Amino acid sequence: MNSRNASEIEQRRLARQITAMLDASAHQVPADIADRLAAARRVALSRRRVEAPQTSPRLAAAGPSLHGDARRAMRPLGDWVRRLGLVWTLVALAGGLAGIYQWQQQQRIEELADVDAAMLLDELPPAAYADEGFHVFLKHGE
Repeated sequence: MNSRNASEIEQRRLARQITAMLDASAHQVPADIADRLAAARRVALSRRRVEAPQTSPRLAAAGPSLHGDARRAMRPLGDWVRRLGLVWTLVALAGGLAGIYQWQQQQRIEELADVDAAMLLDELPPAAYADEGFHVFLKHGE
Protein backbone atom coordinates (compact mmCIF):
# COMPACT_ATOMS: atom_id res chain seq x y z
CA MET A 1 0.00 0.00 0.00
CA ASN A 2 1.49 3.34 -0.92
CA SER A 3 1.35 6.49 1.18
CA ARG A 4 -1.27 8.12 -1.04
CA ASN A 5 -3.80 5.36 -0.40
CA ALA A 6 -2.96 5.39 3.30
CA SER A 7 -3.64 9.14 3.56
CA GLU A 8 -6.95 8.74 1.70
CA ILE A 9 -8.00 5.98 4.08
CA GLU A 10 -7.07 8.15 7.07
CA GLN A 11 -9.01 11.09 5.64
CA ARG A 12 -12.09 8.92 5.13
CA ARG A 13 -11.81 7.52 8.64
CA LEU A 14 -11.55 11.05 10.05
CA ALA A 15 -14.55 12.16 7.97
CA ARG A 16 -16.63 9.27 9.32
CA GLN A 17 -15.66 10.12 12.89
CA ILE A 18 -16.58 13.80 12.42
CA THR A 19 -19.88 12.83 10.80
CA ALA A 20 -20.71 10.47 13.65
CA MET A 21 -19.91 13.14 16.25
CA LEU A 22 -22.03 15.75 14.44
CA ASP A 23 -24.94 13.33 14.09
CA ALA A 24 -24.73 12.45 17.78
CA SER A 25 -24.73 16.10 18.87
CA ALA A 26 -27.46 17.19 16.43
CA HIS A 27 -30.19 16.08 18.85
CA GLN A 28 -28.70 18.13 21.70
CA VAL A 29 -29.17 21.51 19.93
CA PRO A 30 -31.80 23.74 21.61
CA ALA A 31 -35.04 24.22 19.68
CA ASP A 32 -34.56 27.96 19.02
CA ILE A 33 -31.10 27.38 17.57
CA ALA A 34 -32.41 24.49 15.45
CA ASP A 35 -35.16 26.78 14.09
CA ARG A 36 -32.63 29.51 13.25
CA LEU A 37 -30.37 26.98 11.54
CA ALA A 38 -33.29 25.63 9.51
CA ALA A 39 -34.26 29.16 8.43
CA ALA A 40 -30.66 29.96 7.49
CA ARG A 41 -30.49 26.75 5.46
CA ARG A 42 -33.66 27.65 3.55
CA VAL A 43 -32.29 31.13 2.78
CA ALA A 44 -28.96 29.69 1.66
CA LEU A 45 -30.68 27.17 -0.60
CA SER A 46 -32.86 29.85 -2.16
CA ARG A 47 -29.83 32.07 -2.86
CA ARG A 48 -27.54 29.41 -4.25
CA ARG A 49 -26.77 29.51 -7.94
CA VAL A 50 -28.78 27.25 -10.17
CA GLU A 51 -26.34 24.71 -11.51
CA ALA A 52 -26.41 21.13 -12.64
CA PRO A 53 -26.77 18.77 -9.71
CA GLN A 54 -23.60 16.83 -9.06
CA THR A 55 -24.61 13.33 -8.16
CA SER A 56 -22.60 10.26 -7.50
CA PRO A 57 -22.98 7.28 -9.84
CA ARG A 58 -25.03 5.45 -7.19
CA LEU A 59 -27.50 8.33 -6.91
CA ALA A 60 -27.66 8.82 -10.67
CA ALA A 61 -28.62 5.17 -11.12
CA ALA A 62 -31.41 5.56 -8.55
CA GLY A 63 -33.42 7.84 -10.83
CA PRO A 64 -34.05 11.55 -11.43
CA SER A 65 -33.35 13.96 -8.64
CA LEU A 66 -36.27 15.51 -6.83
CA HIS A 67 -34.52 18.89 -6.77
CA GLY A 68 -33.95 18.81 -10.55
CA ASP A 69 -37.61 17.98 -11.22
CA ALA A 70 -38.81 20.74 -8.89
CA ARG A 71 -36.44 23.25 -10.48
CA ARG A 72 -37.66 22.30 -13.95
CA ALA A 73 -41.31 22.63 -12.87
CA MET A 74 -40.68 26.08 -11.39
CA ARG A 75 -38.85 27.57 -14.41
CA PRO A 76 -40.67 26.64 -17.66
CA LEU A 77 -41.19 30.30 -18.53
CA GLY A 78 -37.47 31.09 -18.27
CA ASP A 79 -36.63 28.30 -20.71
CA TRP A 80 -39.14 29.58 -23.25
CA VAL A 81 -37.91 33.15 -22.93
CA ARG A 82 -34.32 31.99 -23.46
CA ARG A 83 -35.31 29.99 -26.55
CA LEU A 84 -37.38 32.86 -27.92
CA GLY A 85 -34.43 35.21 -27.43
CA LEU A 86 -32.22 32.82 -29.40
CA VAL A 87 -34.75 32.63 -32.23
CA TRP A 88 -35.07 36.43 -32.39
CA THR A 89 -31.30 36.79 -32.43
CA LEU A 90 -31.06 34.40 -35.38
CA VAL A 91 -33.87 36.20 -37.20
CA ALA A 92 -32.15 39.56 -36.68
CA LEU A 93 -28.86 38.14 -37.91
CA ALA A 94 -30.49 36.70 -41.05
CA GLY A 95 -32.30 40.00 -41.68
CA GLY A 96 -29.08 41.96 -41.27
CA LEU A 97 -27.22 39.72 -43.70
CA ALA A 98 -30.07 40.01 -46.23
CA GLY A 99 -30.01 43.79 -45.87
CA ILE A 100 -26.24 43.94 -46.43
CA TYR A 101 -26.59 41.75 -49.53
CA GLN A 102 -29.33 43.99 -50.96
CA TRP A 103 -27.29 47.13 -50.28
CA GLN A 104 -24.23 45.67 -52.03
CA GLN A 105 -26.34 44.67 -55.03
CA GLN A 106 -27.77 48.21 -55.23
CA GLN A 107 -24.25 49.69 -55.08
CA ARG A 108 -23.12 47.41 -57.91
CA ILE A 109 -26.14 48.36 -60.03
CA GLU A 110 -25.39 52.07 -59.49
CA GLU A 111 -21.72 51.60 -60.46
CA LEU A 112 -22.69 49.77 -63.65
CA ALA A 113 -25.23 52.50 -64.45
CA ASP A 114 -22.50 55.15 -64.05
CA VAL A 115 -20.21 53.23 -66.43
CA ASP A 116 -23.02 52.82 -68.96
CA ALA A 117 -23.88 56.52 -68.75
CA ALA A 118 -20.23 57.46 -69.26
CA MET A 119 -19.98 55.14 -72.29
CA LEU A 120 -23.11 56.61 -73.88
CA LEU A 121 -22.00 60.22 -73.31
CA ASP A 122 -18.46 59.58 -74.59
CA GLU A 123 -17.35 60.60 -78.11
CA LEU A 124 -16.25 57.05 -78.94
CA PRO A 125 -18.78 54.63 -80.37
CA PRO A 126 -19.77 51.72 -78.08
CA ALA A 127 -18.17 49.27 -80.57
CA ALA A 128 -14.74 50.70 -79.70
CA TYR A 129 -15.05 49.42 -76.15
CA ALA A 130 -15.58 45.87 -77.48
CA ASP A 131 -12.34 45.99 -79.52
CA GLU A 132 -9.44 44.19 -77.74
CA GLY A 133 -6.87 46.54 -79.25
CA PHE A 134 -8.65 49.52 -77.73
CA HIS A 135 -8.23 48.03 -74.24
CA VAL A 136 -4.51 47.56 -74.89
CA PHE A 137 -4.32 51.18 -76.09
CA LEU A 138 -6.05 52.39 -72.93
CA LYS A 139 -3.72 50.34 -70.67
CA HIS A 140 -0.48 51.63 -72.27
CA GLY A 141 -1.59 55.23 -72.61
CA GLU A 142 -1.97 57.50 -75.59
